[in-house]
Amino acid sequence: QVQLVESGGGLVQPGGSLRLSCAASGIIFSMYDMDWYRQAPGKQRELVAVITSPGRTTYADSVKGRFTISRDNAKNTVYLQMNSLKPEDTAVYYCNANFLKVGYWGQGTQVTVSS
Repeated sequence: QVQLVESGGGLVQPGGSLRLSCAASGIIFSMYDMDWYRQAPGKQRELVAVITSPGRTTYADSVKGRFTISRDNAKNTVYLQMNSLKPEDTAVYYCNANFLKVGYWGQGTQVTVSS
């Protein structure tokens, strides 16, 4: 049974930082590309960051220079370090694992940026 469990969300003031984690089980983690998506109220889910199986990273323009995606294959975990947070970063953040067009989703973690 595949499980992706996100954690680390919460309420933070503008300019603050959070680190999200996504722990995976039931898959050969190192073989999967891992993504972070987010969905704000009333908006479509959007891709935030990708880290491929070999470790190559890409980011949405809106988060470049502020967010960093990383992975620890020994812990089957992917991270999203979020710095200089803005109110427009408020969303539910989802972890996605994909390999050869087979994908799995976590349940999401809420991030709220507000003063």
